[in-house]
Amino acid sequence: MATVLVFLDNPGATLNKSERELLSLAASLGEGTAALASEAGQAYLDGVGSYGVAACHVPADADLGTYLVAGKAAFLAEAVRLSGAQVVLLGNSYEEKEIAARVGVRLNAGVITDVVGLDPDLTATKSDFAGSYTVTCRATTGIAVFTVKPNSYEAAEAGTPEGPRIIPVETALPAAAARITGRVDKPASGRPELSEARVIVAGGRGVEGNFKPLEELADALGGAVGASRAATDAGWIEHSAQVGQTGKTVSPQLYISAGISGAVQQKAGMQTAKVIVAVNKDADSPVFEIADFGIIGDLFTVLPQATEEIRKRRV
Repeated sequence: MATVLVFLDNPGATLNKSERELLSLAASLGEGTAALASEAGQAYLDGVGSYGVAACHVPADADLGTYLVAGKAAFLAEAVRLSGAQVVLLGNSYEEKEIAARVGVRLNAGVITDVVGLDPDLTATKSDFAGSYTVTCRATTGIAVFTVKPNSYEAAEAGTPEGPRIIPVETALPAAAARITGRVDKPASGRPELSEARVIVAGGRGVEGNFKPLEELADALGGAVGASRAATDAGWIEHSAQVGQTGKTVSPQLYISAGISGAVQQKAGMQTAKVIVAVNKDADSPVFEIADFGIIGDLFTVLPQATEEIRKRRV
């Protein structure tokens, strides 16, 4: 049975949805183990153990958390060596994809990013060329590294909480590497994190600076609010909400595009959504080419009507 190592980059108080998905995927592929980039509380460790993980590798050097990708890549590569893992799973953020690439160089391992499906024989399904193609591929090396998009794998039910064995990992940290000099907490919105949300309502130039109808619809659906680059560049919403080729890549169950033309840069970030609904006044907008459902109309009329109807049905 293959040993599968899951890299958990930013442990919180408890496991988040994408972490549960990765741990469930690891359990389906072989014997799961984990590498935590920073210190975690007992509740978090018990959660990791509830998915069958018997051992967690943690940095022996407390300074690792002050490094960016170079330090984390060095730690993860050493954890792979110690565990003897043949398969490594990470999330699909830009930082995690860079960590995966550096680990691939260190271990001479094959690296496949943007994975939306992974078979037991390690055949991966991924989106390519800005989401224009879906391809299947396999790593031909002894170690395979995969970055997996959130919402691509259904998280299994956790078992009995049980703290895994902790294995400190001595890591030769790079002498010349970027380090973190300060942190600022992001205000909590009460909505799910964009890359993990099952429902996303995204707006573009057509919102004309008014995201209120999108926020109300997202709240009614328990979803997150996203945006195109045009909207974030205009200062209408923070850049962390950007979805697209130069923003976040998401794979929600439902993606509602409101006032977004749907240029290739936007498609690259959301084309693997299970269901896409587009609302736009321009019947010739490219977004309608990939939408499962299209509404030609004014978003300021359509979205409030949808929100009202959803609220009625939930009473």
